[in-house]
Parts: sequence; structure tokens; C-alpha cells
Amino acid sequence: MHDDVDNFLHYMTVERGVSTNTLAAYRNDLSQLVQFLEEHDDCSGWANVNDAVITEYVLHLHGLGYSDTTRARKVASAKSLFGFLVREGHLDKDPTENVTSPKVGRSLPAALTEDEVDRLLAAPSVVDTAESARDQAMLELLYATGMRVTELVSLDLEDLDFDSASVRCFGKGGKERMIPLHEQAIEAVSAYLGEGRPEPKDKASRPAVFLNRRGSRLTRQGFWLVLKNYARQAGLEGKITPHTLRHSFATHLLRGGAQLRHVQELLGHASITTTQVYTHLTSEHVRTEYDKAHPRA
Repeated sequence: MHDDVDNFLHYMTVERGVSTNTLAAYRNDLSQLVQFLEEHDDCSGWANVNDAVITEYVLHLHGLGYSDTTRARKVASAKSLFGFLVREGHLDKDPTENVTSPKVGRSLPAALTEDEVDRLLAAPSVVDTAESARDQAMLELLYATGMRVTELVSLDLEDLDFDSASVRCFGKGGKERMIPLHEQAIEAVSAYLGEGRPEPKDKASRPAVFLNRRGSRLTRQGFWLVLKNYARQAGLEGKITPHTLRHSFATHLLRGGAQLRHVQELLGHASITTTQVYTHLTSEHVRTEYDKAHPRA
């Protein structure tokens, strides 16, 4: 079973081009599935797995206390694996075919107000250090571009083009896109590169834009610690996630009159349906402003 899972993960990497984070989620989910099947009395191989066993597995996940979202992801991982096994000829029938995933309510992404963004972006400037210069540059760049945190920490120096006021980033599946930069973001990044960027630790770290104090490329986890610290300083603790500035970027653009299709391109969404969730936030904002402003509201 483990060999087949490895083959599936290789397929998802090479043929589908999934991101490192997505691959890690698949590996974790499928390791848990295989462990469950190996401990099941009637499952000595894939051919013994039927829809009743998969239903037991779904109930098992529920018993472990996973949220609907997590259970839905784990079921989706199982469906992807069994679909692969059928296509590869290891199974005649997909045992997950009639198993429904847990219903997941669509939650709207949280966005900060423009005032809250200003407070957050001002937090690093309270002190004048090399690290605060880096942090200022990261926060300004995130809000200026709406890129994902993984895309931010993956940036190399060659991805920055101040002459054309743009930055190149590689999204999910290695898809490349160019994002415009405004003057404030360029100034913040330039200040960091000129005064705050430490000496790279080794050859592998040399291309990275954002380095930690040891001179290695900053990680997503490292950025999250930085962000939580400034959220606390700005009085925004509990309102911030790694994607908050991305959500705020999209919401504020749409409120400012940007076309949905353009926002989709900037965010790197494959489908415009994904981007449309932000229109609900702008609709809520319009309703709030209406209730405040209309004399009969």
C-alpha cells in the first residue's frame, strides 16, 4: 500500500505540479488512511477496500474530532488516490465513488479595514533595526501585491524589477505572474535591501530576498511569528491570519472599483469563482455604509 501511495504522490508532483504544501497534506492524509486500513481486520490490500470500509473511515475521522473542513479534505485525498489506482489498473472499482464528503459551509475570508491595515503596516517603524526594515518591506509587499505568504518567502532578488515597478512570483503549480508595485512598497523593499538584509549564510540562501537573522531564507513559520507580533502591537490580535493581507488587498481593490477579472489575475486564481467570494465582502460593506448614511435606514 505504501508503495502505491508513493507512486501517487510522485504522479501528483510530476504530472499535476502540486505545491509542496499540498503534497505534504496529501502525504499526511494518506498515511492516516493506510494506517486505518492496515489496522482493519478485513483489509489486507486495496482490493478488499469497499464503500463500507471507507464509510467506517469517515466515521473514524469524525470520532477523532476533526472539523468538517479537515474531514472533507481527507476524504478528497482518499478519492484522489483511489481514482489514481483505478486509472493505473490496480483496482476495478473505486470504493469512494458513492461516499459523500462532509458538507463544508463557505466561510468568507476576513479582511481588515483600511485603518487597521495602516496600523499594522506602521507597527515595524516603531523601532529602527535591520529586522524591522525587513518586516516593513514584507508587510508592504504583501498588501501591495496580494501574494500568498509562500510566494513572498520564495521570492528571489531576480524576481524584483524596480525599473518596471513590478515583481514576479510563482504561484500554485509553478504558474508565473507579474504584479505591479506602488512607490511605497518599492521604497520599503529598497530600504531593506540597502540597509537591513543580512549577509546570506550560504550559496543556497544568496538569491533569497527575505532572510532571517542567521542569513537563511525566511520560512512561512518564521513570517507567521513576525506577523503575530505586529498584530499584537497594532491591537489586532485574533483578527490576523497569514492570508489576512491577501484578503484585504483583494477586498479593497474591488471596493475601489477594480474589475473582478483583473483581481483574479493579480491573485493568481485559476478560476474566477474563487475570486468571486470577495464580492460578498464588498456587498456587505455597501450595506453597512447604506445603513449608516441613509436617513431612513
